[in-house]
Amino acid sequence: MKQILIIEDDPELIKLLDIHLTNSIYSTTKVMDGKEGLGMALKNDYDLILLDLSLPTMDGVEVCKNLRAEKNTPLIMLTAKSEEIDRVLGLEIGADDYITKPFSIRELLARVKAVMRRSEIKPPKKRDTFFIKFEGLQIDIEKRKVVVKDQKIDLSPKEFELLVLMASNPGRNYTRTELLNMIWGYNFEGYEHTVNSHINRLRAKIESDMANPIYVLTTWGVGYKFNEDILV
Repeated sequence: MKQILIIEDDPELIKLLDIHLTNSIYSTTKVMDGKEGLGMALKNDYDLILLDLSLPTMDGVEVCKNLRAEKNTPLIMLTAKSEEIDRVLGLEIGADDYITKPFSIRELLARVKAVMRRSEIKPPKKRDTFFIKFEGLQIDIEKRKVVVKDQKIDLSPKEFELLVLMASNPGRNYTRTELLNMIWGYNFEGYEHTVNSHINRLRAKIESDMANPIYVLTTWGVGYKFNEDILV
């Protein structure tokens, strides 16, 4: 049974979420405090986290930042605010999706299923294998494992999807809009700078020199591509 952690301080909303999620064959853990929720998220393995933006003791932004420094659990941000900056911030700090209150239960369940499905999908095979190898970089697509110079690298779901997409097609140029639509979906049209943030985080994890990347290259005036000159 899929395990969902709900970090939300509205008891009525918690009750509503618990009823509908458990009816959909999920198991839920409920926490009403930001610091406590972060502790639970770090201590246990959940399939998904529903995280409110406004929380006591530690807000959702800080919870997400701290969580992403340690784990890559799929996460949907819940926010009562509709300003663009809140949506952008949630995506740029590593949320996989966001939903603005008030929302319908049907929409929430659809988002939950979509995020879980994306985290489980195995990308198409490349060169008849689920294993891609470059100079100093190995990607095990089936196990969602990335190794750089014999060191295992932990990537968030979106970082992993970006890496696999580009590494599966080395040399192909992708615009920011293409990457946004292919990885996040058309609901996020207009948030192309979110791609930049995730590319920067990906580079920080796999590149030895951010100023002179070896793997993920910038195509000036276009977007990004994976270096086709380092195939093994």
